[in-house]
Amino acid sequence: MTERHEGLSAYIAVTAAYWAFMLTDGALRMLVLLHFHMMGFSPVQLAYLFVLYEIAGMGTNLAAGWIAARFGLTLTLYAGLGLQVVALLVLTQLDPTWAIPAKVVFVMIVQGASGVAKDLAKMSSKSAVKLLAPPEDGALFRWVAILTGSKNAVKGLGFLLGAGLLATLGFTWAVLAMAAVLSVILIAVFLFMPPGLPKGRKGAKFSEVFSKSANVNWLSAARVFLFGARDVWFVVGIPIYFYAVLSDGTEDGNRAAFFMIGTFMAGWIILYGGVQVSAPRILQASERSEGDLIRAARNWAAVLICVPTALTAAVLLSSGPQPWLTMTLVIGLLAFGAIFAINSALHSYLILAFTQAKRVTMDVGFYYMANATGRLIGTLLSGLTYQIGGLPLVLGTATVMVALATLTSEKLNAEDIGAVH
Repeated sequence: MTERHEGLSAYIAVTAAYWAFMLTDGALRMLVLLHFHMMGFSPVQLAYLFVLYEIAGMGTNLAAGWIAARFGLTLTLYAGLGLQVVALLVLTQLDPTWAIPAKVVFVMIVQGASGVAKDLAKMSSKSAVKLLAPPEDGALFRWVAILTGSKNAVKGLGFLLGAGLLATLGFTWAVLAMAAVLSVILIAVFLFMPPGLPKGRKGAKFSEVFSKSANVNWLSAARVFLFGARDVWFVVGIPIYFYAVLSDGTEDGNRAAFFMIGTFMAGWIILYGGVQVSAPRILQASERSEGDLIRAARNWAAVLICVPTALTAAVLLSSGPQPWLTMTLVIGLLAFGAIFAINSALHSYLILAFTQAKRVTMDVGFYYMANATGRLIGTLLSGLTYQIGGLPLVLGTATVMVALATLTSEKLNAEDIGAVH
């Protein structure tokens, strides 16, 4: 009972720290996107701002998995929170008089540091669930669903917070406020973190981060395409399209557009998080085997293809921005979010089911390197496809990537679960 209580306390502390981080992460993304769009950045330039964020995540997840295995999960969690505070403070030093190329490079570097911070915190939090969850049937799925779903709901609030802060405080004061709040959270977590997380093992080798499990590798490939499909419309394409539709070019019109875009993006993420939390109940996970859940991952990926396919057709059939099309996009993308959440929750559970406790941080790190790769591809394609072919090309590309996620999910094998690798 004592061990379980300590494990639950550590899980709560890790979840709270992760919430605080993701609130600032969501707010910062919306602040950067809208602020620099107002400064005249093109869709491709806006995508560049987030490129190093995703590239940094790829390398960080590999290294962080080994660092956590070697030195302990609390170290990587504290490092992630601390580095985010530093990145926010550095971002306030941006000089509005700089030329656009200089601004792009500066923000890319700061966003790269933020990407490192995010993936240190994410890998630490997700790995902790495997180690802290009680052994009862369905407990692992419930705990990871609660952590992941609540995190995404909080990140959604961050999108709304970022748009609101930009409209009320302005860019610099908004970033400073977030740095101050996150600093307080970091100090509190450092002082009051209960026991329960492992301290690391000295014999961990960096070469161990590359998994020999076919399931881990195929699931990671599916994750690349799944998150590429989300970010290809989410990062640049849809926000900029909605801005063009909603803003009349005046200062008041811009503020109204900020709030509406922020509200939609926040609502999407909150819905996504809420469905993730409910995924174990929706899927009746406690009554199903790992093989059943693998089949569910394949089936739900196939269902997801229908949404971007239908939205692509709707945009192609329209004669330009119209109220019915805007409403169709809103409803369709919310449906995408709900189905995407089921897919993501299944992936988040399966990576922990596929791995072993002794190498959980390295398998989770490898898996989230794949996640960052998908986000990087989606980010680049979001600006590029929108600039080349507008919304039809953005949504068509999302359709192709979901189809690829479905094909790679077909390679998952229940017989390999628990195999030594």
